[in-house]
Amino acid sequence: MRNRPADLKANPRKPAGKRRGRPSDARSKKKSHNSPGTRNPAKAEQSVRQDRKPIARRAGDRPSERAPLVLETPAQEGYALLDTGDGEKMERYGPFRIVRPEAQALWPRSRPSAEWETADAVFTGDTDEDGVGRWHFPDKPTGEAWPMRLAGVDFLARLTSFRHVGVFPEQTAHWQWMRERIEESRRPVKVLNLFGYTGVASLVAADAGAEVTHVDASKKAIGWARENQALAGLEDRPVRWICDDATKFINREIRRGNRYDIILTDPPKFGRGPDGEVWQLFDDLPHMLDACRTLLSTDPFGLVLTAYSIRASFYSIHELMRETMRGAGGCVESGELIIREEARDIKLSTSLFSRWVPA
Repeated sequence: MRNRPADLKANPRKPAGKRRGRPSDARSKKKSHNSPGTRNPAKAEQSVRQDRKPIARRAGDRPSERAPLVLETPAQEGYALLDTGDGEKMERYGPFRIVRPEAQALWPRSRPSAEWETADAVFTGDTDEDGVGRWHFPDKPTGEAWPMRLAGVDFLARLTSFRHVGVFPEQTAHWQWMRERIEESRRPVKVLNLFGYTGVASLVAADAGAEVTHVDASKKAIGWARENQALAGLEDRPVRWICDDATKFINREIRRGNRYDIILTDPPKFGRGPDGEVWQLFDDLPHMLDACRTLLSTDPFGLVLTAYSIRASFYSIHELMRETMRGAGGCVESGELIIREEARDIKLSTSLFSRWVPA
């Protein structure tokens, strides 16, 4: 959503500063190695490909469109983008200032070098596309985990070996939209969160009053999400934590006749399920979206797709969403999620998104 939490790896001997190689699309790894392994990867891949039945063209007009649309995440109590530039970004997560690679930060920095050099944690090490890294602590280690609060819920942040901390603040724009739909509905609402990672979106939905089904292929991520549920004080809320391959799960849900009012899906570019099932975004996304449409209730609030670390225009997923929702009416809103830098009027693009909403 973006790999899974790893043990904290301090590297106090390695100095902060410039690192060779371009910053990797590390968020794509948050779900790209989410399996403990498979006894027969070739068989697992074949079984998933057999699930890709031809998609029948849906009848009716395409939904209206609103694009390009830019959804902005401003600075808030739990998070701020402090400064960007020279291929890096400095952010505040709760009480800590964290420096990580950012390939899109092509411009110079704004804040003095001394401020960057005294950050609480700096991601260093291997920045290859498939590499992992370590964290350097200029002063003292921050600790394995720390509490945070965003979008009205508490959760745990952690430094992982793939430079993530367990939450993606740019998603706040979708979370706020979802919370408003649920709280204004005055009826029971069922939410499905696919590739749900550490569960912050699921907890926002549960806190707003929804019944939530959270699906992720990583047992470690599910465990982290359960920790977050306890910290948020939402253990009494109806949340199903399911460790499963997303494609297999939604196909079973269709056969069972289950339906959802809101579906969130934040798939990786590449991933593996618990039994080695292979996910390839450009191969599997059309089939997944088509299945998600079938899973929508008769009176839904929306279907939300975000995509990170792909070489594509948002129009690619925008047109896919409009074709998927042909005949359903409503509107498809697509564009980019951005975060505005605190130091100056610079906007950092983080993800592409497409969202279908009823009329």
